[in-house]
Amino acid sequence: MTKKSVLNLETGVFAEVDLSAEEQTEHDAKVQAYQDGAFDRGILKLRTKRNRLLAETDWWGISDNTMSAEQTQYRQDLRDITNGLTTVEQVEAVEFPTKPSGE
Repeated sequence: MTKKSVLNLETGVFAEVDLSAEEQTEHDAKVQAYQDGAFDRGILKLRTKRNRLLAETDWWGISDNTMSAEQTQYRQDLRDITNGLTTVEQVEAVEFPTKPSGE
């Protein structure tokens, strides 16, 4: 059984009390919903970082600049980084490519 903290407004003291069966069911559903969203949160965080890294190198593609093969490969590797990811463990194991030096 899970405990919850309850604040006594008269004394300002917290007490630990057991959840009722209904409260426990609600708590368990919230915990499960959070756990079920772990992949979505992880992939969003990964895509956010990937998008930031791509944005930092967007200037490489301006019309009066020619990207090197390393720059082109780096950007492609970033775009492909989420391909085939289906589990939280895979998302957490992703290693970002190294940005070409001198850029």
